[in-house]
Amino acid sequence: MKESYPARLHVVFAKSSSDAVVFRRGPSKNICTLHWNRKKDTFKLGQWLKGRIYERRSDLSPNGKYLIYFAMNGKWESETSGSWTAISSAPWLKAIELYGKGDCWEGGGLFISDNTYWLNDRYFNEANTLKKTGEVNRDESYKPEGDFGAEDTGVYYRRLTRDGWDLIGHETSGKWDSKTIFEKSSSKDWILRKIAHEQ
Repeated sequence: MKESYPARLHVVFAKSSSDAVVFRRGPSKNICTLHWNRKKDTFKLGQWLKGRIYERRSDLSPNGKYLIYFAMNGKWESETSGSWTAISSAPWLKAIELYGKGDCWEGGGLFISDNTYWLNDRYFNEANTLKKTGEVNRDESYKPEGDFGAEDTGVYYRRLTRDGWDLIGHETSGKWDSKTIFEKSSSKDWILRKIAHEQ
């Protein structure tokens, strides 16, 4: 009997507005984006992608206008060589800037301002630039703080600390169970705790 799994949800919040983008993943090779207006608590369908978006390597500009994401569809003979980082008008996925990747090492990035971003790619090759509009700008000199690795944690943990989460500690139990703990005060009486599993 074939097992079915519920859709997984991941939300990326804009730092300076009530906008958020929801990634709805499921079935496993299909993902949908939605715009969430948190002030009105309304949702608007963005776009479907047959492939995988690495949501922890994604970010939303502070004003909620732009989305940066890393995706893979495995079409290795295509223009993007099967994986890419794109900047789009949130919540849609159509690229206004596009970088082919060809593998799943690194990729994605963070917004530094409303229209400036850092690209998570230490071995960037200008030949991989497939589309540039000038609507947003890549900051080539920006060096993010912290040593969190280069994959999901290299973007996700930096996004958390940038957005007010404090890194509390790291725990390892056994060969494959590693986790990093973050906390954030939400009011006088509440502290949010995020346990990020890394296996």
